[in-house]
Amino acid sequence: MLDQVLRKLPRPTDPNLLVGFAANDDAGVYRLSDTLALVQTVDFFTPIVDDPFTYGQIAAANSLSDVYAMGGRPLTALSIVAFPEKGEVEILERILAGGQAKMAEAGCTVVGGHSIRDDELKFGFAVTGTINPQKVWTNAAARPGDKLLLTKPLGTGVITTALKRGAAREPWVEGAVRAMLELNRAAAEALAALDAAVHAATDVTGFGLLGHAREVAVASNVSLVIESRQAAFLEGALECARNGHLAGGLKSNRDFLGDCVHFGGYVPPEVQHLLYDPQTSGGLLVAVAPEEAEAARRALLDAGCSAMLVGEVVEKTSPLISVR
Repeated sequence: MLDQVLRKLPRPTDPNLLVGFAANDDAGVYRLSDTLALVQTVDFFTPIVDDPFTYGQIAAANSLSDVYAMGGRPLTALSIVAFPEKGEVEILERILAGGQAKMAEAGCTVVGGHSIRDDELKFGFAVTGTINPQKVWTNAAARPGDKLLLTKPLGTGVITTALKRGAAREPWVEGAVRAMLELNRAAAEALAALDAAVHAATDVTGFGLLGHAREVAVASNVSLVIESRQAAFLEGALECARNGHLAGGLKSNRDFLGDCVHFGGYVPPEVQHLLYDPQTSGGLLVAVAPEEAEAARRALLDAGCSAMLVGEVVEKTSPLISVR
């Protein structure tokens, strides 16, 4: 919705704005000097788990992810809270404590925030970080031949939907929570150490793997081939997808992408669902130089991250995204 409105507004002309909203990138980047720029992002959402402290932690990890996806280092954060008039203050305290704990883990200082009364609870952060203007990762520089790396398994959307319906097994929920709590810091740092290997990057969140892949394809003027058999899924995700625990966002993603995606050969319906599945605090999707792909995969594994080679970048064709 916001993207549709922003497209109708005049584009900023400030020469120091290196990354704005034109390419649907993860965060904005504003140059302060030849060697220093700000990275800024904001994100918030309704609860997806029952425990308030865990919810706060996940909201923080999700907000921080956009800075890591640009190759930046988060510094400060402002909390954003919408809380019911009759809500228990103790619950809000636990949410804020969880968010602050995860921010502290990232070395990011919570400097304040803003709250309003709302019938529906929402929580998140606006995060500011720094980056060298010469080393910004965007979604607009993928090149034909690049290999696509994914750093977290998929399935948080279907599992948390099953949780809300009382149909998720405890091990599934525990695995999804662990994935959502994991910062993308280690993955970003491991990839940054390879210097020029990363051509484009984004994090996989609400638009699902295919939705964020489309953003890379459009911004970079290329097409992508996704190898569905190379993607990893959280424990229980396939079963949740088979049993129809599909979030509204998954259906919206599929409708929005429409003819942009073509499934070649046989891709099981539950796998198709998971490729559209909206993720919370998902992993990074990175286009790396083909000669550096194996080194990047090893670096991620050495850093304790997942590292799936899930496809490649090809010359622009129709459809934009081919899945096989």
